[in-house]
Amino acid sequence: MVISPYGAYAQLGLHVHDLTIRGLHAEALLAADEAEGVLRILGDGRTYRVSRLGRMYALNALGRLDESLVIGQELVAEEGPSTGPRTTDAKILADTARGLIQVGRMDEGLHLVARAMSILDGAPRKSLRYFSAMASLADAARAAELFELAEVVMLQAIDAFDNPGNLYRSSAELEYAELLLEWSLRLEHVQRDEEAALILAKAVDIFRYWTADDAEVPLGEALLAVGYAKQGRNADAQRLVGKHLMAMRAAGQSHESRLLHLAHGVVLRSAGDYRAARREFLAAVELCLLPAQSLNFHYELAVTAALETPGEAASTMLAALQAHIGMLWQLRQDRRTMLQQSYRRVELETARTTADQAATSDALTGLGNRRLFDQRMATPAGSEALLLIDVDKFKAINDAFSHGIGDRVLVEIAVALRAHCRPGEVAIRLGGDEFALFLSAGELEARQVAERIRQVILTRDWDSIAPGLTVTLSMGLAICRPGETGAGLYDRADANLYAAKRGGRNRLAAAA
Repeated sequence: MVISPYGAYAQLGLHVHDLTIRGLHAEALLAADEAEGVLRILGDGRTYRVSRLGRMYALNALGRLDESLVIGQELVAEEGPSTGPRTTDAKILADTARGLIQVGRMDEGLHLVARAMSILDGAPRKSLRYFSAMASLADAARAAELFELAEVVMLQAIDAFDNPGNLYRSSAELEYAELLLEWSLRLEHVQRDEEAALILAKAVDIFRYWTADDAEVPLGEALLAVGYAKQGRNADAQRLVGKHLMAMRAAGQSHESRLLHLAHGVVLRSAGDYRAARREFLAAVELCLLPAQSLNFHYELAVTAALETPGEAASTMLAALQAHIGMLWQLRQDRRTMLQQSYRRVELETARTTADQAATSDALTGLGNRRLFDQRMATPAGSEALLLIDVDKFKAINDAFSHGIGDRVLVEIAVALRAHCRPGEVAIRLGGDEFALFLSAGELEARQVAERIRQVILTRDWDSIAPGLTVTLSMGLAICRPGETGAGLYDRADANLYAAKRGGRNRLAAAA
């Protein structure tokens, strides 16, 4: 059995994500309810975390930001070596940062952006997890209107895939073009028209590429409609509006519908039909779930009002809105400075943490070492279980297959142990072929975890490492008693380990 980095029952959590990706957010919440109930019973903390992350995305998409943020901050608090891939940690940090920025908690959001950046700086760059984390980081930067950073990050996400035809790369390129479109609109708002036109042209070229040859890319065509309208290509824009707007409204595709209403309004305004243009912009505002989404449409309404009823009142309203947007634009410099300062703090914190981890980590497996074990044993928790593990006849493995193969066996066992650790639980290599696992569990649950680990190792395809290789584990389990010392807990777990060996190995012993 191969342990997924997302947890032993990964498909339960990934199903929630699949529903969210397909825009079925209400169904995703129902699937999360079912998955999380099952995963709590199974004790699969990693997949539970994956499901919670999917729930967070669905809530965010539905505009339920407060509920989404509660989950995000809960997941951020759990971040650590035992919770899953570090790129997943970075993605959670970035997604939570975006939520904080959207509700106006800019300082906290930018600090999480800095933490995500620090993790991703050292992450392998050719993987789906890296791409997903970078896409989330770009979204957080966009929410803070740090468009330059978002562009750099999005291009790095695209480069995670070498194949131009890769589905994820294609999606990322379309998202990159949408970023450029948003950037050009904001530049237009602050009267930087030449820059806006250059960036808009770049976005339109990408949209045209992805919607060429009658390809079915409805979001791309909705974005292209806005681009065409802003370039004055009214007939092209109107063709796309007519093709998609009614169908997308009927299907509840709010994002695409907002874009098409924007394009239609710009086209109508250029034709002098200000009343109809205003109707389109208001229809777009009604489809906004978040206040930040409505800024583009309120700007277009103000421009339309100034054209429809020239005079001091309309001009003053437009000037006031432009001044407000200009002030927000100037605040970007403060945000860049805040982000730089946060990033430097995170780097210092990371350096200190890395030094501490090196002192308590096993060089071969990356698990905790004897020093960390002694620290945990100094104050055993009343509800903690200690599982001691030995590899059966490990010397014979080294003798028959080489010490290199023996090291690979130890690393594979470490992967399995780490995969079964929930937040707060610790896996340790004591030395040689001896391991320990601190579990926050009662006896029944701890037995179940131990048996799952034993079965994973027993049924693994060891032939893929060396033909004829088999590996089994002997285990001794003890539950910490009230007031018991670490030495007492260890002695009982050790006695049970030797009982497992005397009983024939490849088994768990957990006598009282």
